[in-house]
Amino acid sequence: MSSNPHPIATTHGWQKSSYSNGTGGECLEVSKHSDATILVRDSKHSGGPVLGFPWPAWQEFVRAVQRCDLHWSLQPVSND
Repeated sequence: MSSNPHPIATTHGWQKSSYSNGTGGECLEVSKHSDATILVRDSKHSGGPVLGFPWPAWQEFVRAVQRCDLHWSLQPVSND
């Protein structure tokens, strides 16, 4: 495994959760990659894997968290 961070991990402005207190808790960072994609990474491993989500899916996830309603079903993404 390379110790060099993924290029995306260093070229985007990342935002850490306001709930993060710097004590090594489990937090995520997010970055707007484009008008269509949100990137997510582990704040403790900033050079590690980066996940990308379509903007509408990210918005729905955030709304579900705000409502404390995470019982929605996942649907496969088409690669067409």
